[in-house]
Amino acid sequence: MSDQDNALLRRSKDAAGAKIDESAAALHELSKDIWTHPELNFEEHHCHASLTDFLEREGFEVTRNFHLETAFKATYGTDGGVHVCVICEYDALPEIDHACGHPLIAESGAGAGLGIKAALELAGAPKGRVTVMGTPAEEGGGGKIKMIEAGAFKGIDVALMVHPYPRNVSRPVILSCTTMDITFTGLASHASSCPWEGVNALDAAVMCYQNISVMRQQLKPEWRVHGIIMKVGDILSIIPEECQMSFYLRTVDSVDMPTLKEKIGACAKGAATATGCEVKYSFGSDYANLVPNDTLASVYERQLTDLSIDYSTSEVTFSTDMGDVSYVVPSIHPLFYIGTEAANHSREFNTATGADEAQKPTLAQAKAMAFTGLELMQPGNSHLLDKIKKEFNDKVAPK
Repeated sequence: MSDQDNALLRRSKDAAGAKIDESAAALHELSKDIWTHPELNFEEHHCHASLTDFLEREGFEVTRNFHLETAFKATYGTDGGVHVCVICEYDALPEIDHACGHPLIAESGAGAGLGIKAALELAGAPKGRVTVMGTPAEEGGGGKIKMIEAGAFKGIDVALMVHPYPRNVSRPVILSCTTMDITFTGLASHASSCPWEGVNALDAAVMCYQNISVMRQQLKPEWRVHGIIMKVGDILSIIPEECQMSFYLRTVDSVDMPTLKEKIGACAKGAATATGCEVKYSFGSDYANLVPNDTLASVYERQLTDLSIDYSTSEVTFSTDMGDVSYVVPSIHPLFYIGTEAANHSREFNTATGADEAQKPTLAQAKAMAFTGLELMQPGNSHLLDKIKKEFNDKVAPK
């Protein structure tokens, strides 16, 4: 870039960082409000209202109920330049509330949006647009998938979001995922006087679970299979006639999922044959694996270095519908440390999400995303977006 472009980028980053810093208390209040109002998939009415009201007060053009009742978009800027999308999540989990840290995702997304907007308001700022996208129902509801199908990401050049985690990981391995529901059907009988007349569906479920555990040595190290027994018998003296199980199946790449489905299906059929039960199983909708855009990730990592944030580059983690977004627009989904080594989806992580100690790293991530977007918007960096899009087309188009 020219000296003039470099000077404008420095001014843009200074303006973005200052806006995020001066908004720290308001962003904390927003996050705390979401944390104290946990709402499940597609029921995030309070959080939706809090976020949209906040962004509207900050001068964004807000579209509530954007394709989904509890989704939104909030935009600022002009057409003709780079269009950066930062993503908010805000749904909770049953029983353990915000144990995945979504209030901090919402806060960081809103904060990044504020920062980019402040830079775009500078005299002489380049053309560009920022959209803060509110995406409900990540925890199994596939909100982003429904929004993709409705065309929500059309016209967006890059999509950014960050996710709380026990460590800083700039390029996590985000796995593809599908659900599998299994039902074993046997025959009820008195468990003491004539057990030989029955066919035990619980035995089939236990054997299926053991089959899957044994099968793990034939699975690739990064694949994951985990599940629970959902329904068993109700009365001790009756041989269970029906037993239901549910599993998550995860692979590094979506193209491997059919192989994993076949292997786990064989575990279920083998248990049915051994016990004399009938078995039916079905698979739910898939979450795609994340296709990391390395060029975009490198720009983000440069911001981490400038902010003196240490990070690792790779770690096998979890699944998210952000993976599906990465198949329609160049995307990154880094993870960030919030002051606890407790695992996601634990009660301890829920507590850490609402703690004051999570604020400093969350605001730092808002800056990292804002600075990433601003680098792409500079006229002298047009080659970066070209490289990002070429990489995206090379990775995604053949699939």
